[in-house]
Order: sequence, then C-alpha cells, then structure tokens
Amino acid sequence: MKIAVMPGDGIGPEVVSQALKVLRYVLPQAETEEAPIGLAGIVARGVPLPPETLALARRSDAILFGSVGGADEASLPRNERPGTGLLQLREELTLFANFRPAFMFPELIGASTLKPEIVDGLDLVILRELTGDVYFGKPRGIETLPSGERVGINTMRYTESEIERVAHAAFRAARRRRKKVCSVDKANVLETMQLWREVVTRVGRDYPDVELSHLFIDAAAMTLMRAPKQFDVIVTGNIFGDILSDAAAMLTGSIGMLPSASLGVDRKGLYEPVHGSAPDIAGKDIANPLAAILSFAMMLRDSFDLEDKAKLVEKAVRSVLADGYRTGDIYEEGTRRVGTEEMGDAVVQALRRLSN
Repeated sequence: MKIAVMPGDGIGPEVVSQALKVLRYVLPQAETEEAPIGLAGIVARGVPLPPETLALARRSDAILFGSVGGADEASLPRNERPGTGLLQLREELTLFANFRPAFMFPELIGASTLKPEIVDGLDLVILRELTGDVYFGKPRGIETLPSGERVGINTMRYTESEIERVAHAAFRAARRRRKKVCSVDKANVLETMQLWREVVTRVGRDYPDVELSHLFIDAAAMTLMRAPKQFDVIVTGNIFGDILSDAAAMLTGSIGMLPSASLGVDRKGLYEPVHGSAPDIAGKDIANPLAAILSFAMMLRDSFDLEDKAKLVEKAVRSVLADGYRTGDIYEEGTRRVGTEEMGDAVVQALRRLSN
C-alpha cells in the first residue's frame, strides 16, 4: 500500500499528523510519502499543485489530505489560489464522486444546535458530483461589456455520462445501506437540472430494489434541517452538494467531526475532513482531528477493503468520545477539554485497548 500524504495549509498539517498516528498503528506496513499542495505548493514550487505532487498522487493507492487555503488568498489571481490545487487534483484523477457521511455519535447529541429528537440516530450520506457543474463549466470569467459594465460568468453544465456515473454510484451505495436515494436538483428552473432528473430517473430503473425520490434544492435544505433522518443517500450536483454537505455537518454538532471520500472509477480515493483550513486557529493545538481520523477509516474501507480495520478505528473514536474527551468545538460542561495532539493520542490508546 502506497499512501500519498498531503497535509496542505492551516490546520491541515495538525489534523493529518494525528491521522498518521492512527495509520501507523493500524497499517504499519503501509508506505507513506508527503507532498505539498495549496499554499504549501505555492511556497515550494510556485503553483498550488506542483507536478511532483500530481505524479505522487498518480502512483499512490490512496491520498490522505488535510486542507488548503489561507486568510489572504482572495487577493491572489484565481488560478493561483490554494484551492485551485485541490480542484485540479480532483479533475486530473477523475475523482467524480464525493461521499460525505453525516452521522450522530450518541455522546455528541448535546453539541448539535437541533433538538435531540431531530438528530438522535442520524445516519445519512451526501454524494456530491465533484468534477462538473459551475465549478468547471465553460465559459467562465469576468468580462467587460461594450457599455463598460463588468459581468461575471459561470456555466452550469452536465453531460449525460457525468450524471449517469454519479447516479450509479449513489444507487450502489444505497444498496449497502437502507436502499433509499433522494436526488436533489432544481429541475423546475434549470435545463441542466432537468437533464439531471431525467438521467437519474432512467438509471434508477436499473435498481428496482432501491426507492428513488426527488427534491428541489430549496425543499431539500429545509427538510435536512426539519427531518434529516428521513434521508439515506442524497445525490446531487457539485454546487448544491457543496452547500448541503456543510449544512449537514452542523447537524452533528461540529464540522470538525465529518470525514469525506472522493472516489473515481477505480478504488483510488482522496480522503479529507470536510472542514477547511481554518487559518485563525492554525498552530494553536485546538483543532479537532477526528474528521481526519475518520477519513482514514473511510480509506481503509473504500480503497483497501479493510472493513474490520475501518470499524476498529471508528470504534476507537466512539470510545474516546464515551470517555469524555472533547476538543473545543464539541466541548460541553462535564466533559474533558483536550487539544489536537491529546485527542489523537487518546484514539491510539483506545486502539491499543480494543486490539488486545
């Protein structure tokens, strides 16, 4: 097993270092190699995605990723911004399916801003198409009209084949869960989303054992807050999935708890916590590393087919939470507030206990 490690920027290196502690305990035989991306790539090679980083990604079996971005990135040209490196990596590796699970640990019910009865037992997956839509569609840019007024242009664009492959991924995922897919679109307004609904409906006929429903994005957002437990697998486009998955993160009490996996046509995947680089708290040993650790658990399951080891890591995280360990984002009175390093060490200690 060869794993590319890309800590990136902000709190990325801090949380990835804790995931690496877990990785080295669970997969001592794995080969890891680190490479810069984002601001770190700009510092190292002058570009957000250095050629050496992309080459490492191509020859690796999986990628453990931190975060990219910084406080002053808005002042940079768009193609030189740190986030461009991640977008390019997704595109180059054709990582089109972004799985973002949102589940509630019973110990964290009090950390959610929603009523306990709304989130108790929460377990859903948002499958976000990752390489199309307005983030990649052309034409795009800022142009000046003959009148002198500027206009911003982004193009929402999907081909049938792009929709088909992410729809198949959604139905296959649902078959491993509760056999329900909700496709989210805006087919009543956007032709792109009209095609989306047509294609998802057609693909759904190949999965008669899976229940398919459709919601417009505004209705889906409201339902996610009002009755999230009715969802099993939500499949949607790039921009809608970006927004919904961050909203779903807050159902669980903190975006610092949610992992993600970006998968392509083979088993290679990029595994990263949903949270961003959070430069305001970087270097303070207060970031929550559990999303990065749980992202590694997804790697074990989805890229290496090591279900037992994935469950062991997840059980260790639950054990640490049950023991009252909390970083600041999930802290409640009566629990033990710890830093990034101590939380990572606690998970490794739990792994040792559970392995014996």
